[in-house]
Amino acid sequence: MKRRCFFRKSLFVLGSLGVLGGGSAAFAAGWKVDEKLPNLATFGLEGSLPELKGKVVYLDFWASWCAPCKASFPVLSKWQQEFSAKGFTVLAVSVDATSSEMSAFLKKYGGGLPAVRDVGQQLVAAADVRSMPTAFLIDRKGQIRVVHNGFREKDEELLAGQIRALLAER
Repeated sequence: MKRRCFFRKSLFVLGSLGVLGGGSAAFAAGWKVDEKLPNLATFGLEGSLPELKGKVVYLDFWASWCAPCKASFPVLSKWQQEFSAKGFTVLAVSVDATSSEMSAFLKKYGGGLPAVRDVGQQLVAAADVRSMPTAFLIDRKGQIRVVHNGFREKDEELLAGQIRALLAER
């Protein structure tokens, strides 16, 4: 069953990211801010997981049929190039039904991003992702710091600032 791609106001759930002014709010269900990211290798993902330990990670759930996902991928590729030398990586998690759908999308929009496919929809269920795209920004210690639903052009600057702030933390 395909999940819907929503064009709605972005929801930011923030942890203790000082540059953003604080507070933490709970996500409806699934993974929450300040929780440790589970071991992704236990979810039966198709493809190779990049090394995530000690890195700031932008874990992005997407689908080939999602228009905002198409708009976000050039930005994700830009961040991968700009920040990877500083200890950052994007991990794009496809929820597509087939590997051919995922491959065709990545060929057109992927820009060399690390990507895996959630074959059994186990990871997307554990995270309780309800719209595409949904991203989790994870700090170097493996803690979820930001949950971001949707993607619009104006999100780029704020998200890049959040990434820079996490990269500056030691």
